[in-house]
Amino acid sequence: MRRATSPAYIKRSLEPVLRKAAAEFPAVVLTGPRQSGKTTLLQHLFGKRYRYVSLEPPDVRASAERDPRAFLEMFPPPVIFDEVQYAPALFPYIKEKIDAERHRSGQFLLTGSQNLLLMEKVTESLAGRAAMLRLLPLSRREIEGRPQAPLAWETRRRPSRGKPLAYRELWKGFLRGGYPELAANPRRDPVLWHGSYIQTYLERDVRTLRQVGDLSQFRDFIRILAARSAQPLNLTDIARDLGVAVNTAKAWLSVLEATYQVIVLRPYFANVGKRLVKTPKVYFTDVGTLCHLAGLRDPEHAASGPMGGAIMETAVLSEIVKTLTHRGLDPQIHFWRTTAGTEVDFVVETGGKLVPIEVKLTATPRPAMASAIRTFQKDLGDKALPGYVVHPGDVMLPLGPGVTALPFGEL
Repeated sequence: MRRATSPAYIKRSLEPVLRKAAAEFPAVVLTGPRQSGKTTLLQHLFGKRYRYVSLEPPDVRASAERDPRAFLEMFPPPVIFDEVQYAPALFPYIKEKIDAERHRSGQFLLTGSQNLLLMEKVTESLAGRAAMLRLLPLSRREIEGRPQAPLAWETRRRPSRGKPLAYRELWKGFLRGGYPELAANPRRDPVLWHGSYIQTYLERDVRTLRQVGDLSQFRDFIRILAARSAQPLNLTDIARDLGVAVNTAKAWLSVLEATYQVIVLRPYFANVGKRLVKTPKVYFTDVGTLCHLAGLRDPEHAASGPMGGAIMETAVLSEIVKTLTHRGLDPQIHFWRTTAGTEVDFVVETGGKLVPIEVKLTATPRPAMASAIRTFQKDLGDKALPGYVVHPGDVMLPLGPGVTALPFGEL
């Protein structure tokens, strides 16, 4: 089988977690959006010992579906099966192989771009036999070569300084986003790349999921979500604007979530049941995808335009989610809003405590910007940890007791 190659390998923070999982489980399932670097990562870590098989080509897929046992005999472990959701018939026979040598770890490394379909098959056939990990696009730390850098609240010392970025360079980075191909090839045109990516995503992934009938309407739905990023999501209004049923809009949102294109953020309540019924917010997983869908091509326009705040919030959330996900964790992040309208952009659960984070577009933080965090700390008491006001500038300073202004580069 032909091996996929990458022009420049960028070290990923998931590497130690992936090695540990392969040493402890018979199978590892690595999911994530298309082009997030799953194949490159697996081949970098395991390529010398593992055979690589892509199940995306129709002939290979047909062979696996037609006679799974013979296919697995042809490609015995240790083996990497790429885009395994295309051959769901393999899962019961992979289970059979694993059970024959249950003590043997790292037999199968499986990748896939569709969480919905993969989780169903893993739950049915590989429960207890496979570790589930996710690889998202590159975090800022990974792009800067600091993949293991802690988040600001995880160390009592001053946060480790990232590579200082001028304001324009920071926003240029937001427009490009975190997909490895763009990070490894600075000359690649991000407009052409993102346009091609979205088209490919629609054609390859969305067509295989039953909830989507009209691709042009679905494309409009994605663009509407981009325009309303970081705002309370009213699917009834969106469905009415598109002329579709509310259940259709809900199904489309689940498709985007299952293919790792968006993050659905729910409000924080001590009562978990309340979180599930209140209006959520939706953010795109990659800030470059958001900028492209919003039609932004120029850093100054992106920073000063009406989408500036949503872009900055997306960049901060994306950095936190990627950092925690690439440790093998399931990030617990919410937003917080009082009945009086006071709101904290992000609340990160860590060790039973809550870190409040506000995101501001100005590079000149002031103490008044910490007022919502102080309200949150007062209301939550001992459960609230010191908070941060994250901004695009380069100034770190206290904004009062328990609140620090933090440059995005030092998040």
